[in-house]
Amino acid sequence: MGKIIFYEGRNFQGRHWECNSDCMDTFRHFNCCNSIRVSGGHWVAYEKPNFMGYQYILNQGEYADHHSWMGFNNCVRSCQMYPPYRGSYRMRVYNRPEMMGQMMEFMEDCPNVYDRYRHHDIFSCHIMEGYWIFYEHPNYRGRQYFLRPGEGRQYFLHPGEYRRYSDWGSSSPTFGSLRRFTELN
Repeated sequence: MGKIIFYEGRNFQGRHWECNSDCMDTFRHFNCCNSIRVSGGHWVAYEKPNFMGYQYILNQGEYADHHSWMGFNNCVRSCQMYPPYRGSYRMRVYNRPEMMGQMMEFMEDCPNVYDRYRHHDIFSCHIMEGYWIFYEHPNYRGRQYFLRPGEGRQYFLHPGEYRRYSDWGSSSPTFGSLRRFTELN
């Protein structure tokens, strides 16, 4: 069973709260989050309630301060746990909204989207297999966006389809890298 522990202080100090399932609003449990321990499972922590805002991908391990999980601040307001995925990975990205324009298929991690795709902008995508993470900058740095097959926002017509970059929570179509969400992240 997965478990994540949020600490108000850095280096696992101060008030803390243990969680072993999805939580839409952590505010009643702690005020700020300056360190995290993940003792099982794969987690996505969100800056805002209801799984919104900046996303932070967390696997088993210790995160002594918000910089260690690539956090922009010490605010975590919701979290979700995802089961490990053992199948194959496949995704198609497009340089236009609504799955239009030039398409490129990915089955492996890509540290630099521009080098491979010749575009910085991904306007839409179709996640066919596996969980994926988009990063704002090359080499898996910057803001993170977690994408999954067969789930997503309620208004999706087809599972795993992200018809525009705002569907995965981004305010920009520009991305630098992408990788599979595995136990090795």
